[in-house]
Amino acid sequence: MVKLTETSQVISARLPKDRIRLVEEIAHEEKVDKSTILDRALEQYTREWTLKKALELYRNGTITLSRAAEIARLSIWEIIDALEKRKIVLQYDAEDIEEDMKTLGRG
Repeated sequence: MVKLTETSQVISARLPKDRIRLVEEIAHEEKVDKSTILDRALEQYTREWTLKKALELYRNGTITLSRAAEIARLSIWEIIDALEKRKIVLQYDAEDIEEDMKTLGRG
């Protein structure tokens, strides 16, 4: 069950009836409330969206590898793996190395 905390907020949304039925079915099967199912779905979507955005900015040369990892909330190794899976060329130069060294506290 999703616990309502000081950082939580109630929202409402209009959803197609068939999607609501599916959410109810999943909630029943997993023995949790509908809010938990919706929270899990939104968490997965927002994680995928931020990764997609970070990779797009990196591909365009707008941000560095370190910044892409930060935006996507991933480690450098995880973002490199994501790049490889999507066949995006790693653009790693001396500037990136310097930034990474600073990030690691070695520069």
